[in-house]
Amino acid sequence: MNTAIILNYLSALSANNSREWYHANKEDYKKANAEFEKLLQELMLEIGTFDSSILQHNPKDLTFKIVRDTRFSHDKSPYNPAFRAHIAAKGKLPVPAGYYLMIKPGNQSFLGGGLFADMFKDATAMMRDYLAKNGKEWEAILHEPDFEKYFTVKGTALKNVPAGYDKEHPQAEYLKFKSWYLEYPLTDEEVMDAEAFPAKAAGIFRMMKPFNDYLNKALAGFKMPSR
Repeated sequence: MNTAIILNYLSALSANNSREWYHANKEDYKKANAEFEKLLQELMLEIGTFDSSILQHNPKDLTFKIVRDTRFSHDKSPYNPAFRAHIAAKGKLPVPAGYYLMIKPGNQSFLGGGLFADMFKDATAMMRDYLAKNGKEWEAILHEPDFEKYFTVKGTALKNVPAGYDKEHPQAEYLKFKSWYLEYPLTDEEVMDAEAFPAKAAGIFRMMKPFNDYLNKALAGFKMPSR
């Protein structure tokens, strides 16, 4: 596994973000993508030591396309110069919560966990309802020393506590959220260290697991909307 190939390709794509360049360098994309899938395989084996639910998947089924949907964007760049994957019990679907990896040059890579999608109203309602009734468990997770050291809960949020929830609830600030997620930033140097990276990333993901587990209890029974 050579993570330098991944970063070098993505750096070149970022500097030459056009369909012409992409197609002229398709073989370089294939080589970089193959290295990313190797990285995912090694990372999954590490994660599998504490979360076996993810082991049944093929790495290539967990990745996202680099082609951008530019229909409603001012930025018409055709490609997102990043390799991304979501490793979870049901693959790359946003629910259940799992382990998110984005490799992007310029120290923009990160590890993530939780619920990133805020467009699923049922998922947001299920999490709010669970949080309203299980606030002490939430606080225990957030104030575990290693968790506090590495993570801050992020997410899109309303300005006020939504109707139907106690404005004085101890977790009122988190009841405003529509998504709840974690991000752990990575430097290019960390990603380049291919030998150490999988174990280090899995160690971070292990610390995220109680947070994911909480969300997944809240989201038990959630069904993705039919298209």
